[in-house]
Amino acid sequence: MSRAVGRGAAVIEGRPLHPFDAARGLPRRPGTGAASRCQGCGARSVGLCAPLGPAALDDMAAETERVAVAPRTPLFHQGDDASHVYTLAEGAARLTRVLPDGRQAAIGFRLAGDIMGFTPATEHAFGAETLTRATICRVDRRRLDAMFRRHPVLERRFLELCAGELAATQDHVLALGRLTAQERVAHFLLSLAEAQERRGRRGPVFDLPATRTDIAELLGLTLETVSRAVSALRKRGWIKLHGLSAFEITERPSLAALAAGEGGA
Repeated sequence: MSRAVGRGAAVIEGRPLHPFDAARGLPRRPGTGAASRCQGCGARSVGLCAPLGPAALDDMAAETERVAVAPRTPLFHQGDDASHVYTLAEGAARLTRVLPDGRQAAIGFRLAGDIMGFTPATEHAFGAETLTRATICRVDRRRLDAMFRRHPVLERRFLELCAGELAATQDHVLALGRLTAQERVAHFLLSLAEAQERRGRRGPVFDLPATRTDIAELLGLTLETVSRAVSALRKRGWIKLHGLSAFEITERPSLAALAAGEGGA
């Protein structure tokens, strides 16, 4: 199966350079201001490290590789060894699944603080790539298990995040199965806004890290259908677009009703 190389990805000896290859030879630096660095992380209040104090943060940073990557950079592919767990410190990413006939399906978007790549299996059942410029923290599964033993609060937080991801997945499945095209788009925009609000973003203007093609793939719609739905919401006066990378919710109660299947789309 061919693997796409993210735009801007370096290539060495005919193969793409994985973003963590460049960091592999760097020395680990435990205790050198790691807690201070982590305190300013975009995922600090909502991610895996949220309940940790300075000493535990230093421990976490010492066990973690932290790398800045370009947009559309693959982090791992479907079928790769599931030897690491990834956390988005900044930016946005998407999860993808390649179907037996070769088509690719987006199965989720992830924002700062979200975990990617954790599975009880030995291989990843899906792939992940960045949508925007992003900062990624990667930790070896064995090191993470050891930290769970040293810091039980970390394991509890991990389970909370996994439970939240499961609930979000169930919500997405319901939207795909029961909502109309326009309702799905409204549901997506409202969910994206709420996710950013949980991370401290104040509306009514929110980032839109995905293209309409990305959104269509996630929602099981065509590009044309997504464009028509967005245009309809704009004509109703419920949203405004700020270029290609931001949107504004101007009539939230109506958008929320539509997203819940109550708006008579």
